[in-house]
Amino acid sequence: MTTHDAHPAPDSAALVLFSGGQDSTTCLAWALAHFARVETVGFDYGQRHRIELDQRKKLRDGLAALSPLWRQRLGDDHTMTIEALGAISDTALTRDAEIALREDGLPNTFVPGRNLIFLAFAGALAYRRAVSDIVGGMCETDFSGYPDCRHETIRAMNRALCLGMASDIEIHTPLMWIDKAATWRLAKDLGGWGLVDLIVEESHSCYLGERGRRFDWGYGCGECPACALRAAGWAKFFAATPA
Repeated sequence: MTTHDAHPAPDSAALVLFSGGQDSTTCLAWALAHFARVETVGFDYGQRHRIELDQRKKLRDGLAALSPLWRQRLGDDHTMTIEALGAISDTALTRDAEIALREDGLPNTFVPGRNLIFLAFAGALAYRRAVSDIVGGMCETDFSGYPDCRHETIRAMNRALCLGMASDIEIHTPLMWIDKAATWRLAKDLGGWGLVDLIVEESHSCYLGERGRRFDWGYGCGECPACALRAAGWAKFFAATPA
């Protein structure tokens, strides 16, 4: 079924930052193909589109159903509540506000420090769970202008975690240098059309939390930046790789 199943060391383990979106689901599949044990962690920070958290179990169950090997490798799931992040963030992801560009050129969907906080919490959890590899869906190609998605930021945070915990931790970002079309393609390479269909039906990307409208690429409002990015990537992918 999968084309990228590796033969990892029996004691290899990874913790995936798993939001319930397209990117993190693809990263979870990538981890299942490369590590013997894979755990997941999600964060509830009062996000406007917290419906993504409701999709996580459906996606985990769907991935397990796609492959007996993936079912065997899929370990525990964790959810952390970080209310303080939402409380101090005046953004369109944590407030009922129109999505727009700020005066400094950044989108007002940028939650300052979000990925840094996520990685710090994930690092602490990984340490407790005896996991040395963390997987995240950060991407510098289609990163919406978020500075905490950049390769340089992630490398710096990786170094800080290693130093602060006196532990060898490696942050993997399989999507860092690819666009959304290539992310769809990676999902197909990893799990065939079954994985692509699962991502279309169950993952959530829409910033507004809209799941009432169904498009070829999945559910969403069809207009927010997340929907636009996902739709454009799907169109480019599907034009080159028809079902």
